[in-house]
Amino acid sequence: MNKQLLLKLHRWISLTFALPLLVIIATGLILSFEPIAQVAAVKPGSVDPARVVALIKQYDPDGKARGISINPTTQHLTLQGRPGTELDMATGAVADKPAASSVFQWARMTHEHLIGIEGLTTISTIGMIVIMIIGILMGLPRLRNTLSGWHKGAAWFTLPLIMLSPLTGVLLDPSNSFFSAPATAGKRVSLTEAVSIVARDHDLATVNMIGTRGGRMLARIIEGDELRAYAVTADGVSALPRNWVRLLHEGNWSLIGSTANVLISVVLLALLITGVLIWTQRRLRRPKRTGDAQVKPAVATSAPT
Repeated sequence: MNKQLLLKLHRWISLTFALPLLVIIATGLILSFEPIAQVAAVKPGSVDPARVVALIKQYDPDGKARGISINPTTQHLTLQGRPGTELDMATGAVADKPAASSVFQWARMTHEHLIGIEGLTTISTIGMIVIMIIGILMGLPRLRNTLSGWHKGAAWFTLPLIMLSPLTGVLLDPSNSFFSAPATAGKRVSLTEAVSIVARDHDLATVNMIGTRGGRMLARIIEGDELRAYAVTADGVSALPRNWVRLLHEGNWSLIGSTANVLISVVLLALLITGVLIWTQRRLRRPKRTGDAQVKPAVATSAPT
């Protein structure tokens, strides 16, 4: 295919999706630090199961909350729902959400839903994949110490990593239900029962979330540096198969994964910004076109006598 045509497609698709991709990448960079913060928050033995159950019964007597999340460092319990309730486990009073939690929550909502336009995140992510594929089809670049040279070099040397992020993001779309783990058979349990069941075998200080997802009760528990998913039934907890698409995209498989996600987000952000700057520089250097034709002055000649 003509390289000039590929260059134009690469350039204009990038400019078309520049703003939504800027938001997706910037919020993705923020979320890359969340697994690190979750692991750092674990304080073994700091969460009392009986206290958690008592607070759920006190603030959710009708059982409308869809789940809980626990922050051992701040000793906060969050009842998930619309709206959620933030509780101080020490005093039992309603509390303000910690600043870091608020930032991560805002970043996740914005990352997944942007400005509320249905499908915009997925369409923009597919656009990012198309941009990368076009870049590959354009062939190996000539590396030079210029803005364009650094842009091309960074893209090629980190290609497997930066391609992994949008690919796993598209596969995490809810419509791709075949990547979800199968439902677990067993009697449904309430939220308070689930807390007690999980607490039999696991320290609640390592529990990131317990709640209903996809019609079943799940728990996400930090084991080492990994965030493992468990099904919770009346018979106990059972580990679910690792969803590697989610683990790779969120970086929850280890601190190496979350560190890699930080690097990927920085590179993607740099590529987007330098790409726009390269286009801007070329536009500024382009000579202005005038609509008026330049008319050469007529030169009078004298006829011989």
